[in-house]
Amino acid sequence: MALSPLDIHNKDFDSRMRGYDKDQVNDFLAQIIKDYSAVLKQNEELEKSLAETNDKIKYFTDLKDALNQSIIVAQEAADKVKKNADQEADLITQQAEKNAQNLLTDATDKANRILSDATDKAKTINVQTEDLKRQTRVFRQRLQVMLESQLEVVKSPEWKDLLASSQEAPEYLDPAQGESPLDNTPEEPVHSEANDSSDGETRYTEIVFPTDEDVADAADTAVPTLPDAE
Repeated sequence: MALSPLDIHNKDFDSRMRGYDKDQVNDFLAQIIKDYSAVLKQNEELEKSLAETNDKIKYFTDLKDALNQSIIVAQEAADKVKKNADQEADLITQQAEKNAQNLLTDATDKANRILSDATDKAKTINVQTEDLKRQTRVFRQRLQVMLESQLEVVKSPEWKDLLASSQEAPEYLDPAQGESPLDNTPEEPVHSEANDSSDGETRYTEIVFPTDEDVADAADTAVPTLPDAE
């Protein structure tokens, strides 16, 4: 056990002859007590400071461990956030690509439908145009046949004989000179010319004008032989 200043102060020494000077010994002991007390006090202060230092070291060590743990947790959180962000970005990209593909598909389908409808309409118009051309050609051919038929009727000998001038008929009739002698003639269509036959009976040559049905039949019969006109 270490000596204390009180132990040094209370220490008694035995007296002997020719021993040390008691006053000098006491003075020296007093100095020792003083120095030893100072050393003990300094030692206590050092121990106290060391304890405080150890507490601080422990605090900073704990703080360092907590910070390290926080850094680890923050790193893990950052990695998790980054992973989630990457996944979300991938999902957004995939959804955007899917939407773009759907829009492209819809636009393509719509364009194809529009093109198909336009093609069908164009085909229908072409068919209608060709049909109209065919009807026009048929009408033209029928009209041509009808006109040719009428022309043949006009050129017939019956008309020539009917329109031939006679000695009894005036050579020139002027409508401005009043009423013509022919005005009193009943207005009846001329169908024939009167001719006296050898047996004494009056016979008529009938001039028949073609009807629409006759013209149509004649056109159907004449269509293959007439040139095709556009």
